[in-house]
Amino acid sequence: MKTLAIDTSTYTLGAAVLDGEQTIGEYITNLKKNHSLRAMPAIDLLLKECELKPADLDKIVVAKGPGSYTGVRIGVTIAKTLAWSLGIPLSGISSLAALAASAKLYPSYISPLFDARRGRVYTGLYRFENGQLITVKNDQNLLLADWCQELKAIKEPVLFAGKDVTLHEAAIKQIMGEQAVIGDRSMYDSRPSELGRLGMNAPAEDVHAFVPNYIRLAEAEAKWLEAQEGQDQHNG
Repeated sequence: MKTLAIDTSTYTLGAAVLDGEQTIGEYITNLKKNHSLRAMPAIDLLLKECELKPADLDKIVVAKGPGSYTGVRIGVTIAKTLAWSLGIPLSGISSLAALAASAKLYPSYISPLFDARRGRVYTGLYRFENGQLITVKNDQNLLLADWCQELKAIKEPVLFAGKDVTLHEAAIKQIMGEQAVIGDRSMYDSRPSELGRLGMNAPAEDVHAFVPNYIRLAEAEAKWLEAQEGQDQHNG
């Protein structure tokens, strides 16, 4: 089975083609440029390099969020369009789960992390059991300080993975000390090939009903944050 995996949920643009568990080709860039202009040409180039046509694909897997609102929407739209036009299944996988999967050799808990501004993060808690990625705590948007206190109660090492960890490393260490393991960025970056492996056997989505998972804040909290942003801009 040939699977195309697409991840545009952060400024990293990733696509991979797999034949079963084997990665045939993988495309990754970390450029802060518009995914809407670059994603389809990247996918087209990847397929050509792998000597495949879109009609050769058996399944599409996409990172469904959380992450950048615009980025997630672009990836999901492309994936839905391809799946519908080719008449093949589509599966959506948590962008955080895909990031956690890059740390599959780590023996304890994994906290993949995306920055959500104002001291907040998108994160969840995962670990591998018998070679399978298990969700311990569901993906959420919350204050990093609250998350670290929650993890501290586990009393086991926790690996923090992802490019945005460096933005919060000092705060994480201040609360969790040596219990926090800060992942090497080169080892624990999100890989579209891992996304593909997570999704190749996942249940198919209803292509027309499938929507991104932005993990929105409660309405009252979102309005408060918007008000704070407006106040900051006014004061600035």
